[in-house]
Amino acid sequence: MLEGIVYNFGEAVAVLLFVIGLLNLLLQKNLIKKIVGLNFMDTGTYLYLAEKGFIEGRVAPILADGITEAEHYINPIPSGLVLTGIVVSVSVTALMLSLTIRLYQRYHTLDMDEISTILRKGEIE
Repeated sequence: MLEGIVYNFGEAVAVLLFVIGLLNLLLQKNLIKKIVGLNFMDTGTYLYLAEKGFIEGRVAPILADGITEAEHYINPIPSGLVLTGIVVSVSVTALMLSLTIRLYQRYHTLDMDEISTILRKGEIE
C-alpha cells in the first residue's frame, strides 16, 4: 500500500488538498475562510489534472528536432484545462470577495450564522 501511495504521491496530495478545502468549506462560518476552502479545492483539482496529464519520459507538445510522432509528446488537453480553470477560478474568487465586501458593509459581520439570524429577524436596513 505504501508503495502505491509513493508512486501516486501527486494524486494523493491532490485528494488531500481537495478534502481539506471541502471540510473548510463545510465547517467554517467565516465567509473569507470559505473562499479559501474553495480555492484549496480548485488547487487540488488542478494538481490532479496536471498529474494525470503528465507521462514520464515525454515532453511538451512543441514540435522540435523534426519529431512528429505523437508517442513522443504528452497530451496537451489536461494542461489547457488547468490553465482555463485557473483563469475561471481567479475570476470567481474576485467576484466572491467583492460580494463578501458588500455583505460586510451591509451586515457588519462575515459570520454566516449571524447573517442568517439577521435575515430571519427582518433587521435589514
